[in-house]
Amino acid sequence: MSKPVNIALVGAGAFGVKHLDALKVIDGANVVSLVSRAEDKPEEIAAKYGIAHVAHDLADALALPQVDAVILTTPTQLHASQAMACLKAGKHVMVEIPLADSLADAEAVVAAQKKAGKVAMCGHTRRFNPSHQWVHNKITGGEFNIQQMDVQTYFFRRTNINALGQPRCWTDHLLWHHAAHTVDLFAYQTQGEIVAANAVQGPIHPELGIAMDMSIQLKSSTGAICTLSLSFNNDGPLGTFFRYIGDTGTYIARYDDLVDGKDKVVDVTKVDVSMNGIELQDREFLAAIREGREPNASVARVLPCYRTLHALEQQLK
Repeated sequence: MSKPVNIALVGAGAFGVKHLDALKVIDGANVVSLVSRAEDKPEEIAAKYGIAHVAHDLADALALPQVDAVILTTPTQLHASQAMACLKAGKHVMVEIPLADSLADAEAVVAAQKKAGKVAMCGHTRRFNPSHQWVHNKITGGEFNIQQMDVQTYFFRRTNINALGQPRCWTDHLLWHHAAHTVDLFAYQTQGEIVAANAVQGPIHPELGIAMDMSIQLKSSTGAICTLSLSFNNDGPLGTFFRYIGDTGTYIARYDDLVDGKDKVVDVTKVDVSMNGIELQDREFLAAIREGREPNASVARVLPCYRTLHALEQQLK
């Protein structure tokens, strides 16, 4: 399980650093190349993490024969094209969520993976957070069935600023990025197909060109429903909060932590080998490479999420 995998990490922003921190505690995960824009100062980050090769162009890393796999933490608009470039170069690839910002591009990545025969995975981290894993284990064990999920995804982002407070060169998106987490998780946790989806959005921001508030309703083939509220206008507690209302209990997940409906802490420390959802996601990617199997959150397995996002986008238009 610790067979070395040589990795090129592309995108030295806030989320790229999260992956570097996760990878350094995983046996056999060798980051051999760091690719990012010059203005991101990747040389400084590479020096901090002991990464020998630094480049400003993905093609430079793909040309390295020692690179086995690539992790993409780049702007959303680049995800699909870069993922396909990695697969064409014969590299395994994990692309951060979202897989793409259109259904056609998402389908193209899935087709490229089938042609290349390499591991291709998308960073749908909620599948790996210990909190959501605990709920999933209850569901698969027949101890809990979801009746409703109530989800709030709230940020304060009226300008292009990332999680580190630095300027972004791209615009984030409530539907194609943040809603993707919940749309995929709802289908994954209910173990059904999304059979109904509706959306409304608030005013379009005059400079960013995106809706800053959105409301989404989903229904699973199991009968479960989901209500998702998203905002970039929320000046308060930030993040995503998931309330699972089921037949045998109520649970509230906040990233890697879980409480019940009465705010009593649920111990999820024994769910997996780590309490870090990003690390667990990266471990699954490396394990799938080593074992020659399809990973949880493979591009094929998350494709139904992007079909739903496409349908919602058509409604909003």
